[in-house]
Amino acid sequence: MASDWWLSTIFHVSPVLACSWIVWVILSICLHELGHGWMAIRCGDNTPRALGHMTLNPFVHIPWPWAWIMFGLFGFTWGLMPVSPYQFRGRYDDAKVSLAGPLVNALLAIFCIVLSIAWLALKTHFAPNVAGNVAVFLWIGVVINLVGVLFNLIPVPPLDGSSILANFSVRYREFIRSENGQMASMLGFILIFTVLGMKIWNWAFELSDTLLNAAARVTGQEWPGNPLLSISL
Repeated sequence: MASDWWLSTIFHVSPVLACSWIVWVILSICLHELGHGWMAIRCGDNTPRALGHMTLNPFVHIPWPWAWIMFGLFGFTWGLMPVSPYQFRGRYDDAKVSLAGPLVNALLAIFCIVLSIAWLALKTHFAPNVAGNVAVFLWIGVVINLVGVLFNLIPVPPLDGSSILANFSVRYREFIRSENGQMASMLGFILIFTVLGMKIWNWAFELSDTLLNAAARVTGQEWPGNPLLSISL
C-alpha cells in the first residue's frame, strides 16, 4: 500500500522530517565518498580527481539507476568512489582510505551535535515552529551519520570495515577473496541488510540521544528529547 512507503510514512509524521531525511542521506553519502577520495589522493592515487569524482554532485557518487531505486524504495542507499590501490604509497593506505568515509560521517554527527546544543540556547529567539524544525533537521543529521559510521564499519564486503580489516589481516584478506569467502560475504551482507539493519537504526537513535544528553549536560543545559515532539504534526 502507498501508505506503507517510507517517504509517505515519515511525510505524514512531518514534512520537515521527510525533507531532512532526503537531504541528509544524499549529503552524507556524497561527503562520505569525498572523504574516501580526499584520502586516496593524499595517499598518491589521483583516480578520484582524474575521473571527476571530487564533486558534490550526487549523481556522480550515487550510481544510476539502481542506487537511486534503492533510495526510493527503502530511504537509504550507497555511493561509490573509484580508487586504484596499486597507486597507494603506504602499507596501510588502503585502511586509511576506507576509514576516511566513516570518519567523515562521525565528524558530521559531531558537527550536528554541537549545532543542536547551540540551538538549545538560541531557539528561544525564534518562533516555536522554526525552532522545532531546525532541531529536527539537526537531529536527523546526527542519526543518519551515526548509521553511516555503525553500518560501514561492519567487516563484511563491500562495507568499509571489510577493507580496513583486510589491510591488517592476511588470513581475512585471503578468505574474502576465495570462492567460499565471496559466497559468505554475500550471505553476510544480505543478513546485515535484512536482520541487523533495524537494530543498527535503533542503536543510532539510542546513541544520538545519549550523546545529545551528554553534550547538553556539559554545557549546563537539558536535552528535551525527541525534537519531533516539539513540532506541529
